[in-house]
Amino acid sequence: MLKFLRLQEYKVMLYRLLLVYFFYTLSRFLFFIYNYSFLEIDSLFEYLRLSYHGLAFDTTAIFYLNGLFVLFSMLPLRVNTQRGYQKFLFIIYFLTNLIGMVLNFVDLIYYKYNFSRTTVSEWDVIENESNLPQMLGRFAVSYWHVFLLFILSAALWIFLYKKVKVSTEPYAKSLTAYILTSVVSFLIMATLMVGGIRGDFKYSTRPINLVDANRHTSKIQHADFVLNTPFAIIRTFNKKTFKKVSFDLQKSVVDSLVQPMKVYQKTVPNKPNIVVFITESYSREYIGAFNNPTEIKDYVGYTPFLDSLATKSLIFNNAFANGRKSIHGMSSVLAGIPSFKDAFTSSPFANQDVESLVSVLNDEGYDTSFFHGAPNGSMGFLGFSNILGFDHYYGKTEFNNDLLFDGVWGIWDDPFFQYTKEVLDTKTTPFFSTIFTVTSHEPYIVPKEYEGVFPKGNLPMHQCVGYTDFAFKQFFEAAKKESWFDNTIFIITADHTNQIYYKEQYLNPINRYAVPILIYSPNEEYIGVNTDLAQQIDIYPTILDMVGYNKPFRSWGRSLVDSSVDRMPPYVMNFNGQNYQYSKGNIICIFDGAKAIGFYDINDLKLETNLIANRTEEMDAVELACKAFLKDYFERIIDRNL
Repeated sequence: MLKFLRLQEYKVMLYRLLLVYFFYTLSRFLFFIYNYSFLEIDSLFEYLRLSYHGLAFDTTAIFYLNGLFVLFSMLPLRVNTQRGYQKFLFIIYFLTNLIGMVLNFVDLIYYKYNFSRTTVSEWDVIENESNLPQMLGRFAVSYWHVFLLFILSAALWIFLYKKVKVSTEPYAKSLTAYILTSVVSFLIMATLMVGGIRGDFKYSTRPINLVDANRHTSKIQHADFVLNTPFAIIRTFNKKTFKKVSFDLQKSVVDSLVQPMKVYQKTVPNKPNIVVFITESYSREYIGAFNNPTEIKDYVGYTPFLDSLATKSLIFNNAFANGRKSIHGMSSVLAGIPSFKDAFTSSPFANQDVESLVSVLNDEGYDTSFFHGAPNGSMGFLGFSNILGFDHYYGKTEFNNDLLFDGVWGIWDDPFFQYTKEVLDTKTTPFFSTIFTVTSHEPYIVPKEYEGVFPKGNLPMHQCVGYTDFAFKQFFEAAKKESWFDNTIFIITADHTNQIYYKEQYLNPINRYAVPILIYSPNEEYIGVNTDLAQQIDIYPTILDMVGYNKPFRSWGRSLVDSSVDRMPPYVMNFNGQNYQYSKGNIICIFDGAKAIGFYDINDLKLETNLIANRTEEMDAVELACKAFLKDYFERIIDRNL
């Protein structure tokens, strides 16, 4: 009877599944080693506790990826123990599991840039990259140690797999008993796998999702340690994150709290040109003018030119990005549309008429143009710029000199800035131009002629920051000689942040989004330091206010130069990979999509002391404002009312 039960086969199958758990545990350990400064796991007990809770998420991913392997291992075919069939199982097993291993290893490196586990939405970053092979090659060179660890882990896995083999001893001749016992065994295993994939066997609960990792954590970033990347990919695959929320809020309440329709009354007789720089990965941390040296021990900045420009500008040193990716920055700055769990630009609703800086200024008679030194179409910028309605797009193709290509992303910033200036010289005023920079990015290289010119600093990023600052200096020195310069307003911001050195100030859930916003007008109309909350989506209404646009328009942001009595209160909204972060007044609200799960003092940037047990009227008001924002945001996008 025992032969009918195929116990020997099932023991080997169980051993092989346990190997998967072992290598997921190894991947989690390596994830901790590579990202320990970001994860802030302070003790062995905390590490083991979080690892234990991670087993539930590992089980879901493992059972998903090994479904075929288990099925073919348990099918009553009577040839399962033969050598050829075992080779077939070997191929299925490693084909699926090594893909899962690759995904986990990607986040050994990518997490420090994304601050969340990789999901399906990361496809937004690479789907439009024409130079993907070069990028992958550069990644392999820069992070050779990760590739080596992967190869060694895979070799060890294969070795351990082959250590335990299935016996080829034939089964008893009763086919009926063989099939019946196999079917019963399979049904038991299938039941266990369904429970493992769901996270439990309770019918009343939904399957575990990314947000459930937060149930076991005291710090938001611990959820990323509990999770694994295959789970994050599986749970976000083919998911519709753009759907209306069911908050019972009257339209009058939403309109009062969100003020989605803006109108400003400023009169500007001579329409200024507008130039917006969206600077790649240019964290607020890097710019001396945006940091108080007395609050950061031994602080060093890497932007001497921008520091000098800031003394003649209006700067916002408490400003934040609305997203974590470049395309998020583009939609936030130019259209006032933030992206949260997934990019708006990759949603089914992106292809609609969008009122934006581009469309409004087109109607106002501006010549509108977008500059990006990467291969045309990179990052999805060309497609979205067409949706916005730019008159002109200038990329690597138009630059037409591959000798100045950095070999990875695009044309070096300095020559591309000079090219941009030369094109602007030919424009009829007024014009609106956006320049999205390239060089300040991994693999953190500068042109050979500038190697050793800029301070290396403490991070690979720092010399790139210095080089791009130099490119800014060259651009402004050339531009100020032109007739269009004096009647031009320049706005400098960043798409998102990057490497962090001053961890005490910037390695926290809030300041991970800290970017600069600088407004420079040669006539010195805008000068000073503003410490109010500000965000990328504020740039859109700010520009329309500065050019004297006095018609109603859709915007979730606010004008940063509006001094009227009834101006919109400052706030910031973004998404930390698991939950929404809504900051307003004295409160930071952490919102899971349905309700507030945490309230923190506005200065508690590490989110260490949750005040939710002692709710106040201000907390209730901030949560209500967050709900109102999400209600209006999703309804306008889905109803195509942008």
